[in-house]
Amino acid sequence: MDTFQAHYADIRDPGQVQAVAARLRADGLVTFDGISSRYELPALAEAFMAIRLHRDSGPGGVTVITDTGSRSPGYAAFTDRELTPHTDGAADADPPGLLLLACLQPGRIGGSTIAADGAKVTAALAACGPAAVTALSAADAALFARGSSEGTWRPVLAPAGPGQCRIRFRSDDLASFSAAARAALPVLDASISQHLETITLQAGQGVMLSNTRWLHGRTRYTGDRLMLRVQGDPLPWTGIQPGFPVPALVWQNCSGTVAVAGAA
Repeated sequence: MDTFQAHYADIRDPGQVQAVAARLRADGLVTFDGISSRYELPALAEAFMAIRLHRDSGPGGVTVITDTGSRSPGYAAFTDRELTPHTDGAADADPPGLLLLACLQPGRIGGSTIAADGAKVTAALAACGPAAVTALSAADAALFARGSSEGTWRPVLAPAGPGQCRIRFRSDDLASFSAAARAALPVLDASISQHLETITLQAGQGVMLSNTRWLHGRTRYTGDRLMLRVQGDPLPWTGIQPGFPVPALVWQNCSGTVAVAGAA
């Protein structure tokens, strides 16, 4: 079974919405198909989330992602370049909880979606020793800017309730890191690479994921690739909580570091 089929759920079937929400609570990611135009996405997304408008979104909160030739900082999505694994809205005080991506036209070569489960990434990170978790959990671990704005220093890993952590991350030209966090980046990158999944979306296929759990990106591509994106927050009935479960020692380390750094 390929990665797309392994995560597949029929999110278009009203009778399956409870089952889809359960999959998102458990795994944080589902794949789907049956999309033929951008106008279908808002109603589909609204079954699970309160849609957030974005700097680049159009009607219904849908952002059209294709190569526009932009080379401005913060607009790498609108090129044909590789996007390294990241979470959306890293510069936001409260990043969107859910992200829906749909493919209207794949690239001629490349352009596969890549994703890594933050639960597995954090477990692999912790297995290398507590130092990396401590560094990335500090309140001043990373500065994520938004365009020309200065941004705010924030933790990469943060508590999201008892036994839960959440992740926010980007490593492009709008990201800066403390010396300790920068020293931990090779370990984090290796952990992400270890658990990277490739989802080759065909026309009409897509993925919906927890943006506080899964990192996502894409491979470089050629051709007229056309993707659609909707961001939002889980509706209360879904029971989808931020982040992912972690072992007690990891959570204590993460929450303790954030508390200490925040008080400093």
